[in-house]
Amino acid sequence: MKNLHFKHLIELNIAVLLVSSSGVLGRFISMPPPVTIWLRCLIAAVILGVFCWYRNINLKIESKRDGTAIMLSGLFFGAHWITYFYALQLSNVAIGMLSLFTYPVITALLEPLFFKTALNKKHVFLGVVVLVGVYFLSPEFNFENNTTKGILFGLISAVFYVIRNILIKKKVSNYHGSMLMFYQMVIITAFLWPVLFYFETNPTSNDWQALLVLALVTTSIGHTLFVMSFKNFSVGTASIISSVQPIYGIIFGFLLLNEMPSENTLIGGFLILSTVVFESFQSRKI
Repeated sequence: MKNLHFKHLIELNIAVLLVSSSGVLGRFISMPPPVTIWLRCLIAAVILGVFCWYRNINLKIESKRDGTAIMLSGLFFGAHWITYFYALQLSNVAIGMLSLFTYPVITALLEPLFFKTALNKKHVFLGVVVLVGVYFLSPEFNFENNTTKGILFGLISAVFYVIRNILIKKKVSNYHGSMLMFYQMVIITAFLWPVLFYFETNPTSNDWQALLVLALVTTSIGHTLFVMSFKNFSVGTASIISSVQPIYGIIFGFLLLNEMPSENTLIGGFLILSTVVFESFQSRKI
């Protein structure tokens, strides 16, 4: 049993590592976020569609209620990505990713309402620790400051992400993770195509390279593995453990973009990483 839990924990952390590449890839792409997300989802939909066909994964949706939940989760997922990429453009990889990771405390508060379970005070406490970590990110609370704007977009993105995760958690036990991600990519692509008429679309060769990695590694593999982890962990536990993602992102940002985190950013990152280590050991007892 312990070995099985450790296997699930490793799989979740691999998913988090792959998803964390979105921060540095988002900084490499020069296009407006809505266009970036549309192209990302279009490419990912093709990759996931081919994978589902090759593996003969059933794409049938069993009921209208399930279809509605999957559609809504796709819309919230798209809104999460767009606001997140704006957060990255307005600040940097470290601040954009760390501000997003207020979502564990939001998850801890909302998950019991959807699943009719008792409020886990431990998750609330750990989420508050993450929130304190985010406090160290902003040099000043000023709406004229791009860093503050980036943090606010990160917080909005966190809310959208929580709602999407909760909606998809209720369906993941009935469907394959790749099938759920395929439909979400199709939904986002369908709803975002009008952005092509409002934003300039001139992807460079660097944009295409980053988009392909984003669609294949980050989205098709990383996010699918993360969705599948909901079969083995609660959304709250998966959210807390995945808070290590900004740490990976900061490392990628330093290695690939030469973005050196400040002392306050390191303090915030340490607080977040501490919650991850604690929850990783605590979840083993569940």
